[in-house]
Amino acid sequence: MSATASIATRHDWSLAEVKALFEQPFNDLLFQAQIAHRAHFDPNRVQVSTLLSIKTGACPEDCKYCPQSGHYNTGLDKEKLMEVQKVLEAAAEAKAIGSTRFCMGAAWKHPSAKDMPYVLEMVKGVKKLGLETCMTLGRLDQEQTQALAEAGLDYYNHNLDTSPEFYGNIITTRTYSERLQTLAYVREAGMKICSGGILGMGESVDDRAGLLIQLANLPEHPESVPINMLVKVKGTPLAEEKDVDPFDFIRTLAVARIMMPKSHVRLSAGREQMNEQMQALAFMAGANSIFYGEKLLTTKNPQADKDMQLFARLGIKPEEREEHADEVHQAAIEQALVEQRDSQMFYNAASA
Repeated sequence: MSATASIATRHDWSLAEVKALFEQPFNDLLFQAQIAHRAHFDPNRVQVSTLLSIKTGACPEDCKYCPQSGHYNTGLDKEKLMEVQKVLEAAAEAKAIGSTRFCMGAAWKHPSAKDMPYVLEMVKGVKKLGLETCMTLGRLDQEQTQALAEAGLDYYNHNLDTSPEFYGNIITTRTYSERLQTLAYVREAGMKICSGGILGMGESVDDRAGLLIQLANLPEHPESVPINMLVKVKGTPLAEEKDVDPFDFIRTLAVARIMMPKSHVRLSAGREQMNEQMQALAFMAGANSIFYGEKLLTTKNPQADKDMQLFARLGIKPEEREEHADEVHQAAIEQALVEQRDSQMFYNAASA
């Protein structure tokens, strides 16, 4: 396949084609990913999001990677749904340190009727701050999806995690078809989709290809595709899994970029374990979105000031917010970094 052919947006990828991409020489694969990336994005801009856990722990799902599952003893403190005002304060801090999207995650199988009014108020409040909004709340029905859309939710995150064939080895409390149905409801309601997966759970290259095929062959590509590296948490069944080879991780980012050229590919959980050189390769492979802040949901994330230092060394800048000129935006980030360096507001997630 020629490099220029990969720029076209397709929804008919086969396993043989995707395996051929993975099997290319590393430099050829990255070159092809760069061409696809530059056809649709400024290669030196990265979208910046912040993720906050609005309800932590005691999740009834049995996802083997997740410290928030009630099935495993990981020592995680369980917390009820946060007050709306505290969520809005966290969103304001995220905006101050340069985030343009605020993502809110709740450890639920699905939102309850009693919690939905508070969730909707969070969406409305964060929108008023001028941030894009994203939520991950588990499985949704049509009514809940429509209510979130009417409240102004921009993105809904619902990861597929892995291939359909490997999925049963990781999760038994929710089916793959249920995940796909939630994504269909989100798209029907007019919201954007954030959906990706996790590497390092014992899956094969075929499973990584299968995950990307499921995403790329949707009627519309997800606008955001988070690629997570497993964060191994003591007490979870995957705590002793073998580390992902760094080059294999970068290959997956590059293949995701080629297959979904107009999507933001997010370098997501696991960045704390990546050195600067690996992160730089990730950006070269087409990653152009990160989570930003002290934590994601429950695991560590590179501190905001370290991210900005790396951005400066690589000549990368955050995607601009519309209400700020670039110089004003950068100055606001630098000032906020000084003020917020010791903040412990943000949580970090192994799976978002």
